[in-house]
Amino acid sequence: MLKLLVVEDHALVREGLLQTLRDIEPNTVAIGAADADEALQVLEATSNLDMVLLDLMLPGLNGMAFLAVLRKRFPALPVVILSALDDAETVKRAIEHGASGFVPKASTSESMLDALRQVLAGGVYLPPRYRDGGEQPRRRSVAERYGLTASQSRVLELLTQGKTNRQIGELLGLTEGTVKIHMSAIFKALNVNNRSQALLAVSKPRRRI
Repeated sequence: MLKLLVVEDHALVREGLLQTLRDIEPNTVAIGAADADEALQVLEATSNLDMVLLDLMLPGLNGMAFLAVLRKRFPALPVVILSALDDAETVKRAIEHGASGFVPKASTSESMLDALRQVLAGGVYLPPRYRDGGEQPRRRSVAERYGLTASQSRVLELLTQGKTNRQIGELLGLTEGTVKIHMSAIFKALNVNNRSQALLAVSKPRRRI
């Protein structure tokens, strides 16, 4: 019996992942946790977990910091990062911190399950464009389209989740003043004047040329 733990604070996303993961093999048990504290409770109460799927943008202790905790307390347990932030810097940091894989949230369910099977078999999974042999064609991210830095893209990701400047600062370890500076740069890059316009700008589908 395969036992998997999903650490994801968005309830709808978490429930969708739990349902999808049950297709990885028969009799799979998928357990959900909304944050690092709840995940630790599950880890301490559940024996023989096979893998943790970890979102980076968690309330309280963020995913990257929690990854370090997991590597120290449960060194043999594979951890796969599942995140909307899949820039090269973030992927590199996750692998350096001990992740066994990194799956972008834009991946299809089939691709995610294939990636998890690879990790369960003892491998390390990276998004296709970061493997040896070069990049594969893909849709450009919001950060690439608007020329945002990695820090600005993280702030924008939390903005799209409805976080306040104070909450963003707490999650990323930044002062509110620094968050405001990033916000100003994001608004300028997106050619908007406020949060609502920024959300509308990044949600618009890009027309194919």
